[in-house]
Amino acid sequence: MANDILNVIDWRNRTFALYAEVRAIADPAEAHAHWRSVRDDMFAHHPATAILPEQRAAFTGLRVSPYDPSWRFEVPIRDAAPASFEYETGTDGLVRFDRAGTVDIPDLGTLDVWRHEGYGGGVFLPIKDGLAGKPGGTYGGGRYLLDTIKGSDLGNDPEAGTLVLDFNFAYNPSCAYDPAWACPLAPAGDRVAAEIPVGERA
Repeated sequence: MANDILNVIDWRNRTFALYAEVRAIADPAEAHAHWRSVRDDMFAHHPATAILPEQRAAFTGLRVSPYDPSWRFEVPIRDAAPASFEYETGTDGLVRFDRAGTVDIPDLGTLDVWRHEGYGGGVFLPIKDGLAGKPGGTYGGGRYLLDTIKGSDLGNDPEAGTLVLDFNFAYNPSCAYDPAWACPLAPAGDRVAAEIPVGERA
């Protein structure tokens, strides 16, 4: 048990370090290539990987679409009426999220941005698109774009009140690979009919 805890801590530390490296690379496509390489290595070799033991020998890398710069945005967070949702994670108990605001994405629509109300706080932005659950598409439960409490943070400008949202970095939650994980999934305000062809696939 102690080793499991330390391995999860190391996974989180490496994730925070990875996103710091991503934010420091000026070329988004180069940053994306680095993100893919490091995550492939972590999923293949790290003791805390969500890849199931019986699947690790055949694992050759995560399915991620080529980088498309048209899916990168820096957008302001707009005020929104109060809203919240709760999710029973099993391991962390009942987790509450309050809506921090909304963002408008060209040709996609309005998405809700959430604030994690548990210990540690953080910004959370899941997304479920029109490819979810389709053969060759994206994970049926949706993906995560931001989850700053666990390190996935693409950058922001506090003075301008903007977030960097690059859908090329959308990734599957751990429950997509290991059913032992219970992951908060995209609520209604973060589900879109449009297909998002970039990011990690199912």
